Amino acid sequence: MVHQRINTVLAVLVVLAGLYFGLGFLLDGQGSAAGFGIDPWPVNDGYFVVKGVRDIAYGLTALVLLLLGHRRALGWVVLVDAIIPIGDCIAVVTNGGTVGYALAVHGSAAVLVLITAASLLWETRKRSAGTPETTSSRAVASPAHR
Repeated sequence: MVHQRINTVLAVLVVLAGLYFGLGFLLDGQGSAAGFGIDPWPVNDGYFVVKGVRDIAYGLTALVLLLLGHRRALGWVVLVDAIIPIGDCIAVVTNGGTVGYALAVHGSAAVLVLITAASLLWETRKRSAGTPETTSSRAVASPAHR
């Protein structure tokens, strides 16, 4: 039960981060770009919209799965979406940013996302691994089913 609560907190952090960064790029593109790690950021504001919408979509996808209680699917989605901070890290390094900054900002985000995904998948693996056997064993051994 404690593991599940910790995972819920981690999942909520992932959701909030996606929404925070997405809204930041939509509402204050230049300000958010300054903290991204690429200097200078491309001048066209269309980049900010793309980045903002991408992050919001990720956050909302995770939120929907969390609210519906689809924790295993949430774990897989969070795992796949670790591509986002990993890609951001690579983008910073290959576009004039420093390796240290890329790792500190985007690398740490990738680690948090990967830990969250692994923890969610571990939680649901234990539960799903026990459910079919436990249910079928009870059905066979239960006097009510004989």
